[in-house]
Amino acid sequence: MAENKNEQQAESAVEKLNENLTSASEKIANNQKVIYIVVACVAVVAALIMSYVFLYRNPRANRAFEAYNQVEISAAGNDSVAAAEYKKVADKHSGTNAGKLAYLSAAESYYELGKYKEALECLDNFSTSEAVLASNALILKGDCYVNLKKYNEAIDCYRKAVDKAGRNEQIVPRVLLKEANIYDEQKKYDKALECYESISKEYPTFQLGSGVTVDAYIEREKARLGK
Repeated sequence: MAENKNEQQAESAVEKLNENLTSASEKIANNQKVIYIVVACVAVVAALIMSYVFLYRNPRANRAFEAYNQVEISAAGNDSVAAAEYKKVADKHSGTNAGKLAYLSAAESYYELGKYKEALECLDNFSTSEAVLASNALILKGDCYVNLKKYNEAIDCYRKAVDKAGRNEQIVPRVLLKEANIYDEQKKYDKALECYESISKEYPTFQLGSGVTVDAYIEREKARLGK
């Protein structure tokens, strides 16, 4: 009796094992179907991305740079023509790197023509993740506002340019000088003094290029303040 009972238990164990194996195999089969579907979906998405990159984005980017370079060649030295042509390239190829660069170049040409509002419109459409280029664009924007006598807006742009530039020794002191000139125009001599002292302290090797030292400007502001 004991032997029969053991045999029955063994058979029951085998049956359960078979059931578990069958269940596991079914799960694997079902999971394989899911895996195949996922792989197929990934392949389709990858194909679409590759098609977008090679059939649309790259050719579009190349055409944009070709158009930009053509303006560089044909409109060299003529700001009036350059501004209009760069603007056309920028509008037609907006969203591409060349299109963005064309907005900046158009802004520079408009600035040289004294068309500061048009330059600002172009700069509003320009963007870049490159810190130095971004800071220089903000400086140009500030210069436009200065010429429009919108000094508060100019100061705001200059401060943003400083933030973008970090501690760039060529950019930051130049911007501080621009800020100081605005403060002098507004007769805010204490603010101007702060700018000059920042240059002297943080960028002692910076050269003004006019034969006048930063210290001379500091003394001038102190004299205006009666110090």
